[in-house]
Amino acid sequence: MMPEKNCSRCKLSEFRTKIVMPDGNPDSDVVFVGEAPGENEDLTGRPFVGKSGKLLERFMEEEGLKRAELLITNTVKCRPPGNRDPTKEEMDACRPFLEHELSGRKVIVGLGKSACRSLIGYEGKMSEIVNKEMTININGKDSIFIPTYHPAACIYNNNSKSELKRTMRIIKERYM
Repeated sequence: MMPEKNCSRCKLSEFRTKIVMPDGNPDSDVVFVGEAPGENEDLTGRPFVGKSGKLLERFMEEEGLKRAELLITNTVKCRPPGNRDPTKEEMDACRPFLEHELSGRKVIVGLGKSACRSLIGYEGKMSEIVNKEMTININGKDSIFIPTYHPAACIYNNNSKSELKRTMRIIKERYM
C-alpha cells in the first residue's frame, strides 16, 4: 500500500514537494523508521539524505552495514513545515502506509522520539528506553523493536552518538 501521487490525507500535503517513500532493500528483515522528511528529503523524495542521513550512513558503515541492505522510512511521508515534529493526526494519516512497510519485518528500529511515540506510544525520555529491545505487533505479527536516538541528536551529544553506534552493532551482530 502506497500513497497516491496526489495524496491529501493530511495537511502536510499542502507543503510538500515530493512524497518521500521508503529507500533501500524492500525485502530486508530490518527497517529503520525516522520521524519525517526534512528539506533535502522533500526535494529528492528519498529518506535520510541530508546531514542526519549522512551521519546515519557513516555509523552504519563503521559497523559493516550498508544502506542498500536495509529499508529506511519515516512515520510520515511529507515534510512538516519548518521541520517541526509531525502531529499525532499526521502520523495517524500515514499509519496505514507505515504498517504496510513494517508488516512481517524481523526488526524495527525507531530513530528518535517521534518514531517511538508513533510505534509504541512512548512519551518519556529516550535515555530510559534506548537500545532496550521489546516486541511490538504490526498487523497481527510480532517484530522486535529497538528504540534509539535520531542521528540529529548525535550531532551535539556524544552519549547519543555512542548509543546509536551501539544500535548499529546490535543490528549487525544479531540480525544481519
